Order: sequence, then C-alpha cells, then structure tokens
Amino acid sequence: MTSYTGIIESIAREIKPLLNKGKVATYIPALSRINPQKFGMAVATVRGELFTTGDATENFSIQSISKVFTLAMVMDRMGDSLWDRVGREASGNPFNSLVQLEYENGKPRNPFINAGALVVTDCVIFENEDPLTGLIDFVRNCSGNPSIDYDREVARSEKETGHRNAALANFLKSYDNLANDVDRVLNLYFHQCALSMSCVDLAKSFLFLANGGTDPVSGKVICGPRQAKRINALMQTCGLYDEGGEFAYRVGLPGKSGVGGGIVAVMPGELSVAVWSPGLNTAGNSLAGMMALELFTTYTARSIF
Repeated sequence: MTSYTGIIESIAREIKPLLNKGKVATYIPALSRINPQKFGMAVATVRGELFTTGDATENFSIQSISKVFTLAMVMDRMGDSLWDRVGREASGNPFNSLVQLEYENGKPRNPFINAGALVVTDCVIFENEDPLTGLIDFVRNCSGNPSIDYDREVARSEKETGHRNAALANFLKSYDNLANDVDRVLNLYFHQCALSMSCVDLAKSFLFLANGGTDPVSGKVICGPRQAKRINALMQTCGLYDEGGEFAYRVGLPGKSGVGGGIVAVMPGELSVAVWSPGLNTAGNSLAGMMALELFTTYTARSIF
C-alpha cells in the first residue's frame, strides 16, 4: 500500500509561497471574505484509506464542483437524451460566456459551463419532486457525511449578485431549453453552488468515479459504469473551463474546479484527491491548487497518460 502522507505534506510546504499570488472571488460577496492563506488537501483511495494535510476538514463553498453531482444524477436517469439539450465539447471561453450561447442558438457547449449546468439543473427539477432535498441527499450519500448542507449566506449572496446567470437562464428559456420557470431553476442552481463541503468530503464523494460508479467503501451504487466513464471524460475535457488543456498538460487527471478555490481530481481505479486554496488565477481556478495537483502527479508518477 502507498502512503501519501509524506507526499502531500511536502506539497503543502512547497506551495505555501503561492498562497498570496491568487485572488479570491470578489463577484460573490460571501466568498470575498475568505482567508486566502487557507490550504487543504485530501486523498481518498479505493481501498478505504484517507490522507490529509492542512485545512482538509474545513468546509468551504464548492461552487461549480457541484455540477458533477447534478450531472451524475441526471445522466443516470435520462441517459443520452440529455445531449439533445447540451453539448459535450470544451468551450474555450469563460465559464459564464453569453456570446457563445447566442452564437450556438441556445445549446450550451457542455454541462460544466454555467449555461450547461443550468440546463442540467432544470433536468434535476424535472426528475425530483423536492429537487434541493434530492440533491443534498445525493451528495450526502456520495460522501458518507449526513451533515452536509448548503451555506445560507453564500446562497443569498449568489442570488443577490447572480445577474449574469439570470441572463443565461433567460436566454436559455427564450430558446425553449429550460422546461421549468427561470426563477425556480436559478434558485436551485444558487443553492447547489452554495453547498459547503471539506476536502475530505469531496475526496470521499468522488470515489465512485474512481471505481466505475460504485462507492468502494460503502458498496453503494451511485451511477452505472458507463455514466462514470463519461463523467470522467467530460471532466477531463471540460472540468477546468477554458483552462482544460493546461490542466491536462500539467496534472493529467480528470478534474473539476470551483471558484470557491476547490479542485477535485480522479485517478480511475485508484483514488480521488481534493485540494482547496481560495486564491484564483485569471481563469477562475485555484492557483495553488493547480500546482498542488501537478506536484501530486509528478511525485507519484501517476496520471491517466
């Protein structure tokens, strides 16, 4: 068995000078107050091992990482019919781009940019009588942590400042690509982005993607192996927005980021790893988190390539 303790503790020391380099997200007021010096990292293996360093047990706003959970919920129920409404290609544009959505006639390029995630959220509502409770239950089931919830302050802050997301949702509605009321879709979307989890929670909750759709610790089937394979593929190509190529080059794992400073990556058949550092680069991804994951695959000499 491999012990990752020494590796991740070495990484935590090595990335420390980078913690002052990034900038926390300021367009969501509740996130602008987060201490940029925070750093956590957790590795969960398919054998049930857990390795942590730094602030790995501290909760933070997972933001767009939540899109993986909603996608898993919808793909397992809808199958390929989802792709009639959203594409599967990398965007090459900022995650909240309006221009691309107009150019492509209201069909978002992929499910991880904001427009695509709104379509997926619309599907979650269609598939659930109580969609927020259904989503929270799903995330708790994935992580094995029954106390996971959303941050009320962040959800309120998202709603008060989410004008661009509202514009995207209304644009989607104008192309008949939202079945539900715009306000209802936005309300669930803001709450899903406000989910509060730790690196430990995230690493554990992504293990099903490292194990063909089944949680290797609890034995719970989260989704089918076909869906797990395809979610990993989408994370590899689209999970870091317009920095997907850079992440593939430097890290070499399927991953998903959020503007709360979190990134989760998956080594199929082996492990999932989550990092948190609130300071972002110009693409909206954690600056120190990117380096931490690059160092992780370098020091372990393991990637999907």
